[in-house]
Amino acid sequence: MSNLKKQIKANATAVASALLLSTAVSNISAQEKAGILGVDHVGINVPDMKQAVSFFTDVLGFSAVTSLGPIPLDDAWKKNNRMNPKTGPVSFKMVKAGTGANIELFEYQDNKGSSQQPGGDDIGASHIAFYTNDISKSVAYLKSKGVQFLGEPFLMPSGDTEGETWVYFVTPWGSKMELVSYPNGKGYEKKNPSTILWSPKDAVKNPIEKSDSKALSEAEIRSLVEGHLAIWNEKDLKKREALMAKIYADDIEMVDRHFIAVGHKEINGFVDDLQKKSPSSKFTHIKAIDVNHNIARLYWQNGTPEKPDAVTGMDLFVFENGKAVKLYVFVDNK
Repeated sequence: MSNLKKQIKANATAVASALLLSTAVSNISAQEKAGILGVDHVGINVPDMKQAVSFFTDVLGFSAVTSLGPIPLDDAWKKNNRMNPKTGPVSFKMVKAGTGANIELFEYQDNKGSSQQPGGDDIGASHIAFYTNDISKSVAYLKSKGVQFLGEPFLMPSGDTEGETWVYFVTPWGSKMELVSYPNGKGYEKKNPSTILWSPKDAVKNPIEKSDSKALSEAEIRSLVEGHLAIWNEKDLKKREALMAKIYADDIEMVDRHFIAVGHKEINGFVDDLQKKSPSSKFTHIKAIDVNHNIARLYWQNGTPEKPDAVTGMDLFVFENGKAVKLYVFVDNK
């Protein structure tokens, strides 16, 4: 019976894997056929363009870039788009919202459409969510600007969005928007999914997209990686913090298979715990450090003098502006 169960389980796993692969290939094929690369902008109909632009630029700190209009609309256009035939010309303003999709504001002169904002359960109701690494700080700032919030930030305790904090707020013209934060990632990421949701927190650190990064030589990167090993071997807290300040960016992310640590404080806590568990252990590298542009790879071992390779693994670094901003940790299974 046990062999039969194993066979059934193996067959089920194979079928599930095939279905997932088939779905992934189908989605990629469909996207390629459609020619879609991603989200370019989100459009919002606003009652007062000056008020809306002021909110996005003066309050949220975004940049107003392009303008168009007013453009008269013919009767056929209004009919096709289910608009009131007496509504006047339309004007547009594109706003750059930091990293991610742009926002298109449009205003109709002498608008005869409904001025009622949709309720949360109305079909077609929507909102824009803005990412922040520190939601408490963002909420305090926006409240100081008179922004109305619909409750307090809520931390998701479990499920795929575990670790995410969110809260809704309202624009001066009544549109609902959202602040969202998950600096340590979301719950679903722990399952090692084949696809990770796009996030501004990752995009701002993308080494390909960053054009203002300070270029480091291979020798400089290797020196920083050697310093990384020194950090993990340093037992004096003040010396370790000084090394971190030279080598790690303030908001460095260390991504392990089981957790994500953000910033010097969290990584320091992990190093302290590791040293307490094994005071005589030491990290050393076992191969030459590989460098490819601003990415480096370090193969390491950790152990006592009697068994220096008790644990082995590989660290992958991404460097920007002279410091490590990402650290991916791979521990070998033995």
